[in-house]
Amino acid sequence: VISWYNGNLNYGTVTLLMAIESSFIPFPSEVIVPPAAYQACNSDNPALYKTDSKIINVLIVVLFATIGALIGAFINYYLALFLGRPIIYWFADSKVGHLLLLNSDKIKKAEKYFIDNGNSSTLIGRLIPGIRQLISIPAGLARMNIAQFFFFFSLGATLWNIILAVLGFIAHGQHNLIEKYNSELKIILWGVCILFVLYLVYKGIKSHRKAK
Repeated sequence: VISWYNGNLNYGTVTLLMAIESSFIPFPSEVIVPPAAYQACNSDNPALYKTDSKIINVLIVVLFATIGALIGAFINYYLALFLGRPIIYWFADSKVGHLLLLNSDKIKKAEKYFIDNGNSSTLIGRLIPGIRQLISIPAGLARMNIAQFFFFFSLGATLWNIILAVLGFIAHGQHNLIEKYNSELKIILWGVCILFVLYLVYKGIKSHRKAK
């Protein structure tokens, strides 16, 4: 997926993968926004709109990433709203849920965080690993006011995307160094990807055994 994304990097794919990342499907935003921000500063990529300002180009990436995050969040919100708590928890503990690295404990953790911190948790929770993708589910279960949900989640998603975009922007400033150590960086990135996949497999197996 990462290889396909890097070969088809445009605002549509940024939005699509960020929507997936923000839903209940596990996918790291760390591999979506920084490469897009980097390419937005690179005139060799015609798929990303260019202005004379690199900062504006990066902000456009942030905009589409945030739109994607909102789409995924609203999917979670309305699924939780219409399906209700029993079905959401049943799905989380199902085989399909475990394949998606879900379980009832994760939903409980997100729901507890939402209850403890109120509506603003949809802003702060967007910055917290393990809560980030799921915070919109308890918001839907609690029937949080849709305007407030949009406002707080948008702020949190925008802030997180700016952080990731800045990393990509900084990387662009170091492109000569990146090109010099391109082979070494590829090995490191492949190593990180392999470790991430192994982690997903481990979590999936662990969740499945725990369910038994």
